[in-house]
Amino acid sequence: MKLQEKEISYTISNSYSTLNELTKSTKNVWFVCHGMGYLSRYFLRYFKGLNPDENYIIAPQAASKYYLKSEFKHVGSSWLTKESTEMETENVMRNFDAVFKAENIPEHLNLIVFGYSQGVSVAARYVAKRQLPCTQLVLHSGGIPKELQAEDFAFLKAKVSLICGTDDEYLTDERLQSETEKAQLLFKDNLLVMLFDGKHEVNVELINGLV
Repeated sequence: MKLQEKEISYTISNSYSTLNELTKSTKNVWFVCHGMGYLSRYFLRYFKGLNPDENYIIAPQAASKYYLKSEFKHVGSSWLTKESTEMETENVMRNFDAVFKAENIPEHLNLIVFGYSQGVSVAARYVAKRQLPCTQLVLHSGGIPKELQAEDFAFLKAKVSLICGTDDEYLTDERLQSETEKAQLLFKDNLLVMLFDGKHEVNVELINGLV
């Protein structure tokens, strides 16, 4: 008996969610990547405090969905796992490409790329792999992919914010130190480290203060 694992390519459809409208009054476009267990439409609630006339928020949806608990009632999603990570990363990158193509964001607007928790990994990878000229990169309570190096961000002139809670249950002192050191190596003088009193949670107050 010979077991083989083969690979195919095919086209899928996926959703994404937006908040507010893209108009002549828009100043900032946010591309926000949710954490594991979220759906994009619910993740947008953290951005409702932003001025709706000046801020347009785009939330891509992770394609891999699952039931969160045994009741089979609430659905969440995940960007990546340790299984076939390289191939799945490319699928996510193509997902993001399709969203940007559909939205056709005007180049004169401020582009803010935001990742929370697991969303940090895909946000950082997308900026690096596509050499995306954003004005801000926000890495909130998530790990920076190990394979990314300083040369991957040599092009980037953006302000980079590393945000996390001091009581984050997924973050030891050693992990915080190593993540901060890696971010400093990658982004140098563009980096701003922002710590807050709190657990592994989205900090709306800090989000509202970014613009």
